[in-house]
Amino acid sequence: MSKPAAVILAAGRGTRLREVTRELPKPLLPLHGKPLVEHVLDSLRPAGFGRFLLVVGYRHELFYARFASDRSIHFVLQDPVDGTGSAARLAAPFTGQSPFLLIFGDILASPQDIRAVWQRLLGDEQAAAVIAVKEVDDPWQGAAVYETDGVVSEIIEKPPMGTSGTRWNSAGIFAFRPAVFEALGRIGKSPRGEYELTDGLRQLLQDGRRVLAQPLQHAWRDVGRPEDVAAALEITIRSPRE
Repeated sequence: MSKPAAVILAAGRGTRLREVTRELPKPLLPLHGKPLVEHVLDSLRPAGFGRFLLVVGYRHELFYARFASDRSIHFVLQDPVDGTGSAARLAAPFTGQSPFLLIFGDILASPQDIRAVWQRLLGDEQAAAVIAVKEVDDPWQGAAVYETDGVVSEIIEKPPMGTSGTRWNSAGIFAFRPAVFEALGRIGKSPRGEYELTDGLRQLLQDGRRVLAQPLQHAWRDVGRPEDVAAALEITIRSPRE
């Protein structure tokens, strides 16, 4: 039996990192001697995943050059780069009718937590999606996730500061069943002018589909800003012990 597939969204430039990503896509930023996205792969493999799709865009040729010899890695080009929702839709031919994991290419997380998100989906046949969540003081910089007993009722992308009634922030790791593609096909552009993955999740909720929240228990970092790069250097993501 083949190992399950993981989709890594790596098309964006990373404009919040300013000069750091002028010539280099954010997922290729060096961290402990290798690109950030390789750390993502190093967490996915021990979590049980064996096939990978990189959704690339900005400076895509650099990804091709870096991973050309790895036959477990496939590519799809997002052009134009117009949001995480349209990027996720590009995975449909690769994942087919099977469940899959999706992770943003700038997320550092432990194999244990990634595996927990995946097992949560497999353990609930009615679930269409699982969202990894991390507790924060205020989720205004990400996506606020509202849940009761682990069942999500609402998710709001970048709510204004101080307005959220939840401390759960989407952690950029998801497990999906194929129903997500049909939901993503019915979303429009957000006020930011992009097709948002968050809107696809909201569409699933509006359709009455079951979406679950899985809290993370181990080290995690979203490498989105210059200060995050320095903080990420202090994180050691350890593989689960055999």
